[in-house]
Amino acid sequence: MKILYFAWMREYIGTSSEELELPAEIKNVGMLTDHLKKQSEGHAKALSNLKVVRVAVNQVYANLDTPITNDSEVAFFPPVTGG
Repeated sequence: MKILYFAWMREYIGTSSEELELPAEIKNVGMLTDHLKKQSEGHAKALSNLKVVRVAVNQVYANLDTPITNDSEVAFFPPVTGG
């Protein structure tokens, strides 16, 4: 699976993307975020408050219950504000 990180999330994690082979028990975005938080301090910090994080699966807005597979592309990003 491909995971993309944008804005300050990329800075905390130290990369804009990574490839990951999903463990069999991970079936949705919420389970993925729990798994990623265990990968590093940066991941834990970037995903610590999911109320300020948006997610897209295969370029479609998603939520924590959205199913994922190893063929999915998951993007994490902060909400976009305009001015």
